[in-house]
Amino acid sequence: MTDYVDGYCERVAPGLWGEPLNSLGNLAFLVAAVLVWRLAAGGRAGRLLAALIGLVFAASTVFHLLATRWAGVADSVSILVFVLVYVVLFARVFYGRRLSWLAAPAFLVLTAVTALLGGGLYLSALIAFGVVVALLVFSRDDDWTHFAVAGAIFALSLSLRTLDRDVCDYVPAGTHFLWHLLNGVVLYLVSRTLVLRRTTQ
Repeated sequence: MTDYVDGYCERVAPGLWGEPLNSLGNLAFLVAAVLVWRLAAGGRAGRLLAALIGLVFAASTVFHLLATRWAGVADSVSILVFVLVYVVLFARVFYGRRLSWLAAPAFLVLTAVTALLGGGLYLSALIAFGVVVALLVFSRDDDWTHFAVAGAIFALSLSLRTLDRDVCDYVPAGTHFLWHLLNGVVLYLVSRTLVLRRTTQ
């Protein structure tokens, strides 16, 4: 039984550089991590988010270089950890400590439900964007526009991720690398919004 994963248009054989665009596309996460780190200016929440974005960069790069199952698990876990930490920090910054402990369990339940319906982590993240925007609009918080923009970009990136295997005959490189590039933007935008909000409180 092989541990090799061939899940993307760009990869046609084992090897470190079987997915050059997918691997290099992860640099978007590294750029986002550096920008958030500098923006945080010593703030613990911002530095934590920057470090977690850096972890996503490392895990995803290893996965697309090695194309093994364990690396794929590490990639997914790094993303899940970022999301769980982010929803807790979001709840704490926007709604106070009293409700923040509910954020991670609520997201895990949402992810479990979407998984049962054939979705999973990324679908639950997209739904979470909608919930966040609705809550902020309801409370007349101007930051809803930032999350709406980030959510729209994420919806586009998720569509490109989904289309990757369907366009191999027309686009040999696939579209997965665009998922990386756009998600680097998404993680920067949501982290920036949280860091700036925290500094004004």
